[in-house]
Amino acid sequence: MKQFLTFVQKEFYHVLRDRKTLLILFGMPMVQILIFGFALTNEVKNTKLMIVDHAKDLASAQLTAQIEASRYFEIEKSVSDHRQIEASFKEGSVKVVLVFPLHFYESLLHENKSQVQIIADASDPNTATTLINYLNAIIQDYATELKNPLSIPYQIIPETKMLYNPQLKGAHNFVPGVMALVLMLVCVMMTAVSIVREKETGTMEVLLVSPFKPILVILSKAIPYLLLSLVNVISILLVSVFVLDLPVKGSIFLLFAESTLFIITCLTLGIFISIKTSSQQVAMLISLMGMLLPTILFSGFMFPIENMPIPLQIISNIIPAKWFYIIVKAIMIKGLSFAGIWKETLILLGITIFLLIVSLKSFKIRLA
Repeated sequence: MKQFLTFVQKEFYHVLRDRKTLLILFGMPMVQILIFGFALTNEVKNTKLMIVDHAKDLASAQLTAQIEASRYFEIEKSVSDHRQIEASFKEGSVKVVLVFPLHFYESLLHENKSQVQIIADASDPNTATTLINYLNAIIQDYATELKNPLSIPYQIIPETKMLYNPQLKGAHNFVPGVMALVLMLVCVMMTAVSIVREKETGTMEVLLVSPFKPILVILSKAIPYLLLSLVNVISILLVSVFVLDLPVKGSIFLLFAESTLFIITCLTLGIFISIKTSSQQVAMLISLMGMLLPTILFSGFMFPIENMPIPLQIISNIIPAKWFYIIVKAIMIKGLSFAGIWKETLILLGITIFLLIVSLKSFKIRLA
């Protein structure tokens, strides 16, 4: 046991003395969580809007004020000449235009209906669709608030309620995904080069002739990165709660335990890559590029897995980040207990055991 702790201490010294390693371990997670939390979001805010008001009446003024009061739009200018619309789109000064027709308020009073025209820049179709939906929602809210003394026909007005994220904040989606992405990249990349580094520096021969068993060599490499990754989890949660205003609704202890399981999964994957490769450059390339794209594409936090073809949906099941992303969302956002995530936990545990067994079987006690 004393020899094992000595090897663990040696690995800690190696990590703590290497400034580049410390930067990757602690600098990269903080930068990514802040970038994804603030810069990358599925919300569209402060969009430049142009108003073309042919009516210039009470209703158009009230609706314009209501749009301007929202956090989604900034009125770039209000004009009465529709010929300026195309020029504004070509200049890129606006993303959407709202056109009020003549007699807008009179039509509402006497005919109980009126029309407006929404013109959006569809060069980015997703953004255009989102902006149109925002405007439609504001217009419908205004129409509902209008008091009309005339009798009106029957209307069915749906009442919408957004569970878990009523304000539709992007952080609720990106923080769990970034946790999975950061832990996957850091843990796999750090451990992927650990055994390869021993091979390249020639110290692996010393380890192989020692009375150490392969499992103890692997554990001595993994434990320091496990503890440092747990520090990363704590820092990410602190940033999420106090900077991104995303409280943890479920059990902190359960979230910490599930994060520990996912870290162990990533560490075993990194050690497997380290055993199978012969140089630090190859191990770094496989761990970085080989883990980055699958985690982004198949974890579900950037692209819905349900929209993918069936073969890709099947492939996503072997990506550990997918299951951890589901677990983190269930605990942090929905406040679920272990009863709601036991299936995903068992899958992560199964992947971990499989990778550990394969790594032990692949570990060669002789250097060729």
